[in-house]
Amino acid sequence: MRILPPALEDVIESLSKLPGVGPRTAERYAYYLLKTDPGVAHRLSGTLDKLHDSVDYCPKTFALIEKGKELSDLYTDPSRDKKLVAVVAEPFDIVAIEKTRQFKGTYHVLGGLVSPIDGITPEQLHIAELIKRLDEDKVQEIILATNASVEGESTALYIQQQLGERKVKITRLARGLPVGVDLEYADQITLGRALEGRTIL
Repeated sequence: MRILPPALEDVIESLSKLPGVGPRTAERYAYYLLKTDPGVAHRLSGTLDKLHDSVDYCPKTFALIEKGKELSDLYTDPSRDKKLVAVVAEPFDIVAIEKTRQFKGTYHVLGGLVSPIDGITPEQLHIAELIKRLDEDKVQEIILATNASVEGESTALYIQQQLGERKVKITRLARGLPVGVDLEYADQITLGRALEGRTIL
């Protein structure tokens, strides 16, 4: 005996496949879409229908671009310094950095991080394209802006090894204590990084 109509069950099942959405959250989302103005569900459905036909990847930076565009605006903008490249794991990492309004270089999206447990090898990432780009654009500095995780650190180390004899400055995002956090609540890795990266006053 079915408790819910099949159409609603299908929506719940589809929503629960999204990362970070458990069964209860999927149920709440589905019920919200059912009881709210039908236009909301129609707009959502329409945008999802167009998603794959409207979005592409920049062949140079692997950032997300509008379908039909040749290259990312963040690469072609003449005010951007092509000799400075921030290497990030995913396209949405770019959004986080851009919100600071402090970075004037370009980006390179790896498409993930090296993770043997998840079966992700360096060959599956855009590392070879990064090395090629360093030569083509005569890059002077790369900022390894990967996560401070085991995967992020091992990916950064692998990239460093692939650079060979190239005279490229390699920097890493600073690690340390977030503003307003008490020392007693800081984890060991964060506190250790803060000690290593201490500054002179």
